[in-house]
Amino acid sequence: MKVLFVVPYPEGQAASQRYRVEQWLPLLQEQGINYRIAPFWSQSAWDILYKQQHTWRKITRLLTGFMNRLLLLWHLPAYDFVFVHREATPLGPPWFEWVAAKVFRKRIIFDFDDAIWLPNITAENRWAAKLKWHHKTAQICRWSHKVSCGNGYLRNYALKYNAAAVLLPSVLDTEHRYRKKREQHTQEVVMGWIGSHSTLPYLQLIEPVLQQLETKHTFRFVVIADKAPDLQLQSLEFKEWLRETEIQGLLQLNIGLMPLPDTEWAKGKCAFKALQYMALGIPAVVSGVGANVEAVASGTTGYTCNTEQEWYERLEDLLLKPELRTRMGAEGQVWVKERYSLQAHRYTFLSLFSS
Repeated sequence: MKVLFVVPYPEGQAASQRYRVEQWLPLLQEQGINYRIAPFWSQSAWDILYKQQHTWRKITRLLTGFMNRLLLLWHLPAYDFVFVHREATPLGPPWFEWVAAKVFRKRIIFDFDDAIWLPNITAENRWAAKLKWHHKTAQICRWSHKVSCGNGYLRNYALKYNAAAVLLPSVLDTEHRYRKKREQHTQEVVMGWIGSHSTLPYLQLIEPVLQQLETKHTFRFVVIADKAPDLQLQSLEFKEWLRETEIQGLLQLNIGLMPLPDTEWAKGKCAFKALQYMALGIPAVVSGVGANVEAVASGTTGYTCNTEQEWYERLEDLLLKPELRTRMGAEGQVWVKERYSLQAHRYTFLSLFSS
């Protein structure tokens, strides 16, 4: 069997692609399945993609990406499955997927972990937002052999267009990469958050809570991201995200946070930050939105919160009680290993490539 992975980003760069595609590749090798990864953006394009300016360089690399997709069509006959993560091209209609499915009669596996059928305009992508063609998600679902969805909300959407929609959570390798545990009886307490520039604004939802906590308690608030946050906090410490130091950075945290707004876009999020925290023995305190409600066993592995008062009380409780953090951290590790680990979902992933 041969599988062509049609992905947006260079290997090793984007969390979505790393966890939904790249970490599964050793399993395919183990099964004797051959594959090729075909990213749209080159590494040089990725290096400038979310930076200001560089307009002409971005346009040049965009056109190069389209040309590479066109050339890739001639290689399709060699593959049994075409696995499309999110989309084959970032702009315009799904012409690549249509040709693969309708002309070459290839079995497409369509994978997504966000509500990508909804417009999500940020400062970085505003220039391209009108060309995104968000409604193509439904079309690709219809043409696909199977659809792999990151949570139940996404699967319910996909089921409207394809009965072969499968729930495959974004999972973690708890036997190798996520196997350490945070010691909770520490001299100082560190709360924190990990993410990218696109979700940084969500931290402003709990900024007043953190400011209030600062007036009564001593702690550090660490943000691990690709861009510094705009927060008025005395306790704030920014650390640039690097793949090589991701686990080490997370292991600084005693308490992990994941605020979300109650929007349709946020309901498509797969609670991945919370899973990272819990896998390392860190209690997760999250907004009670979307997949967060299922991913965090509130009161056992962390807390789900719906009001600023709940956020304050839950965080204060964890700040003051190392034994509570220890118990929740231990419960969280077991929870993730049993329900959200690479090992627990290996057969679900492999089933995508069955007839």
